[in-house]
Amino acid sequence: MELLQPNGPAGVALIEKYFDEFTALQLQQWKQLGPLYNEWNEKINVISRKDIDALYEKHVLHSLSIAASFSFASGSTVLDLGTGGGFPGIPLAIFFPEVNFFLVDSIAKKLKVVQAVADALGLKNITVQHTRAEDIKQKQFDYVVSRAVAPLGDLWRWSKPLLRTRSAVPGNTAPTGLICLKGGDLALEIQQSGTRPHQVDIHTIFGEAFFREKYLLYVAR
Repeated sequence: MELLQPNGPAGVALIEKYFDEFTALQLQQWKQLGPLYNEWNEKINVISRKDIDALYEKHVLHSLSIAASFSFASGSTVLDLGTGGGFPGIPLAIFFPEVNFFLVDSIAKKLKVVQAVADALGLKNITVQHTRAEDIKQKQFDYVVSRAVAPLGDLWRWSKPLLRTRSAVPGNTAPTGLICLKGGDLALEIQQSGTRPHQVDIHTIFGEAFFREKYLLYVAR
């Protein structure tokens, strides 16, 4: 498969293959993402060298599988737990400009990149904080999202106290809950978690080979 060069048009074309009705500003932000991450990754490595050329497929589109499955209503609040280099939070913040995203991670240098990218894109709906989930106090969210950070049981234990029992925002397509991106055989992990998640096969949404055995798990609050 052709690599998607971060400085070329192929990445944006891949997003537009599955999504449309973007504003001119959103299209510009999608175009800027690749060059920004390419530049910052030379300074602070937040994406593996082998993946940077496939940024739009392996990171951006993967993050947007959440947007393909859930619609966050204007005014909702979403916590990106263990955001790393800003995924899935930054692509979702571009996609949902009226939703407030709170991106946290325990590694400060990664958040430097996240904040710089958000600033360069003009994303006003992102708050970045260096913290752990256990240390977040007096905040509650409509959703928690996460990508390959920890086992499902741990994610649910950290997320549950941070989730509102019911969203105060009308229009969300699903009750408050945890949405996480996972890969591989998840049977044992799900069993050990003590949860009964709704599971979506991402390869049924995006046809690229990369998405085989990639899943989206949703645990309702």
